[in-house]
Amino acid sequence: MANSNSLHIAIIGAGIAGLGAAYQLKRAAETGDFDISYTVFESDNRIGGQLWTDRPTLPCGGAVIADGGSDSYLTRKHATMARVAYLMGTENQLIGTDDSTKQTFIVKGGKLIPLPDGIMMFAPTKILPMATTKLYSWPAKFRMAADLIIPRKKLDPGIDESIGSLVRRRLGSECMDRLAEPLVGGINGSNPDTMSTRATYPMLLDMEQKYGSLIRGFLAQRKQVEEMRVKASAMTGKPSSSAPRTFFSSCIDGLDDFTNSMAQAIGEQNIRTRTPVTALKRITDGKYELTVAREESTNIVRRSGVICEHSSGMQDNTVQETIHADAVIITAPAWTAGEMLNDLAPEVAEILSGIPHSSCATIITAFDEADALFAKDWHGILAPGIEHQKVTGISLMSSKWAGRAPAGSVLLRGFVGGARDDVTHNLPDDELVELVCKTYVDLLGLAPDAVPTYAKVFRFPRAMPQYIVGHLDRMKALNQHMAKQIGLALGGAAYTGVGVPNCLESGEEAALKILSDLGCVVDDAR
Repeated sequence: MANSNSLHIAIIGAGIAGLGAAYQLKRAAETGDFDISYTVFESDNRIGGQLWTDRPTLPCGGAVIADGGSDSYLTRKHATMARVAYLMGTENQLIGTDDSTKQTFIVKGGKLIPLPDGIMMFAPTKILPMATTKLYSWPAKFRMAADLIIPRKKLDPGIDESIGSLVRRRLGSECMDRLAEPLVGGINGSNPDTMSTRATYPMLLDMEQKYGSLIRGFLAQRKQVEEMRVKASAMTGKPSSSAPRTFFSSCIDGLDDFTNSMAQAIGEQNIRTRTPVTALKRITDGKYELTVAREESTNIVRRSGVICEHSSGMQDNTVQETIHADAVIITAPAWTAGEMLNDLAPEVAEILSGIPHSSCATIITAFDEADALFAKDWHGILAPGIEHQKVTGISLMSSKWAGRAPAGSVLLRGFVGGARDDVTHNLPDDELVELVCKTYVDLLGLAPDAVPTYAKVFRFPRAMPQYIVGHLDRMKALNQHMAKQIGLALGGAAYTGVGVPNCLESGEEAALKILSDLGCVVDDAR
């Protein structure tokens, strides 16, 4: 053993990063070389963070699978895909999107305009669809085509630029306002005019430097993808029908099946929900002391597949408890982590407090198909900010994923909030449900008197970190400070990526740092 002492690690936060950190520690302990234990502390009454699935039964008797938070991850992230399959026992528990109905619409003048074929992110790669689309004016189309002749802006390596600046400079303002803003800004909950290109889509800056044009860069990328697909088909034959091969993947029964499976793998007895960490300090022997608030009478239950604690109903039963740990991994939101570290690591706290976060809410509703007679050959609708729509995005979940709603029902998800609107997500539940219903009537043709057979609001306050210009430089400084913090590590969405795979990898990297700090060097077998 590298260390003969028993080591206990505290993990703050039971989202995908925190569970990923615990799972990495479990794997290290299972080698038999280290005596490691861990406890995950979660302030909420559920695990999973932004992976949050509800599975209600409708009045008709069938059930829906409602992913209120993230509903998918990138299929190309093979490590995550393999981890999901391993934890859930089989690849057959994974599902890809139904790409026979993958059309996307953009709102323009209160009407739905199909996204032109050949658009990659926001750049056109096919002439005819771009020439005939009603999404852009003719001056805007010529301005976008000018990307092919506008000289590249020479940038020194590492120089950052906002997404808004880059798109306007290469493709024009109308491209920015009509597509890049709702697509890039909406997905990330960010303001493109402050959003770091280097930290979010670095290939865009690389494309300009290498090809002198974003359009040429995307054309080259499309050619590479097609060549890889042909090569893979020639080498392996027909792709396996058991594994999803679409751009996005999920779990058959909802994405929080992944976090629930992780919780079972690391041991539910090692997870304490409704137990916020209220104070953290380093004590004289280099260990850490955590103050947690716990309810005296709680027990673990499952609600819609979500592991959570259930209070006995006693009032004023919260007590303070002191926990000692050899190391601490913080996967709570960066602003929470910053508050915890104000005294312990003020330089770190200052950087964390400078990472802005936006809030959002998703509203999922089910309707009888008789009330929803509109076409259903699409996955999503995006509303640019210039349209002044409070519902900025819509997903037709029952078309996007097989099995999300029973026959005869339609499942829709509306999105509000993000960097452009910090007000609407605070509306009461009934007003948010009324808002999305009216939007569906106006945009889709939902029956005006339609009543949802299911409606639920999922709220994510200050949940979306903003990677503003200069983010990578701040992360470099953060890493330098954290390297000096022995036995302390950070993980989560605020640092190296907001997607499910990024958060999982962030938690695992945090666990590896802790193991190294404690002298427990292990092979990274992720």
